[in-house]
Amino acid sequence: MCELRMSVQSVVFALAIALVFLSPSPSMGYPPGDPGPDDVSLDLENYDLNSETDWENLDLNIYGESYDYDDLDQEITVAPEAPPLTSQPPAESQEEEVTLLPEVRLPIAPVTLDFKGPGLFGPETGLGMPTCLLCVCMGGSVYCDDTSLEQIPPLPKDTTHFYGRFNKIQHVKNTDFINLNKLKTIDLTGNQISEMDEDAFRLLPQLQELLLADNNLQALPELPNTMRHIDARNNRLLSSGVHPEGFKDMSQLEFLYLSNNKLDYIPTPLPESLRALHLQNNNIQHLHEGTFCNRHNRNYIRRNLEDIRLDGNPLDINLFAQAYICLQRLPVGGN
Repeated sequence: MCELRMSVQSVVFALAIALVFLSPSPSMGYPPGDPGPDDVSLDLENYDLNSETDWENLDLNIYGESYDYDDLDQEITVAPEAPPLTSQPPAESQEEEVTLLPEVRLPIAPVTLDFKGPGLFGPETGLGMPTCLLCVCMGGSVYCDDTSLEQIPPLPKDTTHFYGRFNKIQHVKNTDFINLNKLKTIDLTGNQISEMDEDAFRLLPQLQELLLADNNLQALPELPNTMRHIDARNNRLLSSGVHPEGFKDMSQLEFLYLSNNKLDYIPTPLPESLRALHLQNNNIQHLHEGTFCNRHNRNYIRRNLEDIRLDGNPLDINLFAQAYICLQRLPVGGN
């Protein structure tokens, strides 16, 4: 109870101090000496709050507030203080010690691909590794177009089609296609070929297409009878450079393109299977009755040959009507 009185005494003392500072002053609009309607004068020196009677008669409602002191007897339960949180420093991560080995650079020896003659990757092995490193090998087809080749590379034994267009090849040797028994197509268009060995193609048992356009050839080597398509346009072929009766036994030959050369006459006899013969822009001046027809059989008709080009030659086809009387379509050309 003593502690309660001391607490109330402190409250009253604080209120009295507040009223002193909050009492109206002349600056608040009241005339001097007029305390105002709500002014309350307190004589702090005459207050005696030490007696029990004064505390009992003390009216604390003068300020419009009432206090219920019974609430002060209520028991206040205070939750036990939580133990302080202790923060432990994170354990230091144990880093694995890594030992870096010094960089070692091995010397790289230059690789030289030798296509001259047989060797580890020569044609007799059938591996064809150098060719497939420089070219594109897809199944039986080998594409070596525009790769600056100066000679025919060794080819895999199962090669069926070889494309070596737009290179710098000058000479085709008789060993370039040896043992390539499955080879059907050779395309060497757009090289600088001026020389071919006589047996460069003759021993290929399945060769059907030989494309030699845009080179510097003056002569053709002997070709196998299995040919279907021969293209030697835009060369320097002479009639003396074509084997006599060189196309006679080619029973499957259908396309013979010899335009833009220096031929003096048509290489006869021509096989019955021939469908297209292009000889424009040569030096052909004469035709004879046996060029296209059979002079011993007036009823003979050549049915397959429908595309003959003789334009660009010093030849007047009107003068040689008997030369193509067996044809179903007249040649193109004349003066």
